[in-house]
Amino acid sequence: MRAPIFQVDAFTSRRFAGNPAAVIPLPSFLPDATLQAIAQENNLAETAYLVRSDGDYQLRWFTPGTEVPLCGHATLASAAVVMERLEPTRSQVVFHSASGPLTVKKNGAGYVMDFPTRPSEAIGTPAGLAEAIGVVPVEVTENDFNYLALLKDERTVRGVGPDMAALIRIGKPGLIVTAASDDPQYDFVSRYFAPVKGIPEDPVTGSAHCMLAPYWAKRLGKTEFTAFQASPRGGKVLCRLRGDRTELEGECVFYLEGEVEI
Repeated sequence: MRAPIFQVDAFTSRRFAGNPAAVIPLPSFLPDATLQAIAQENNLAETAYLVRSDGDYQLRWFTPGTEVPLCGHATLASAAVVMERLEPTRSQVVFHSASGPLTVKKNGAGYVMDFPTRPSEAIGTPAGLAEAIGVVPVEVTENDFNYLALLKDERTVRGVGPDMAALIRIGKPGLIVTAASDDPQYDFVSRYFAPVKGIPEDPVTGSAHCMLAPYWAKRLGKTEFTAFQASPRGGKVLCRLRGDRTELEGECVFYLEGEVEI
């Protein structure tokens, strides 16, 4: 069979920046092994699969190594595919996912996603974490999904070069490093590493900002942020805390449109 494929740079207004995601609309989900093989073949941080369902869409996300319960940039890319290619008259779409229903609304040149907030609790620095990133964190928090390490400044965040093998052993699916931004147009910067999921460094991570937003809300005493993920590609994420939900806003740029043969 053949299926359409779109590759979209998410959380950016210019091509070759942000986080690339593949989006593949399907009439129904293929076997998990096939979905995983396609994601491995695409070799992007995420491949998203869309299946039309009662006016909405079912949505699943796969890294090259595993299926994940939530992905921000591939949801943003999926919304762009639905509202700019599949159904260009739409201004809103609901995706049904492993993390519940996710509503995405078009807003000017970008899209606003409604995601679950992922609060975290402060802990002592886990064994091996400082050695894995080459710096002692100021503070570490955790939830079921990630560790978050506060570093002393933006320069330290940008300079981190983790030992990926050591990160695999720290006991969480991923690690966020973050600091206040030196640039007044941003509140904070971050980077995200998830080698256990087959993603050494993710360029721009929506789900990480579901943890970053409540963390920085406590530190800064506000609920709206402009964030920058300081990977080599880089990307801007607007974040708004809304109770137990987090709004994430960003733009998308189409890079590739074609077909895959399965």
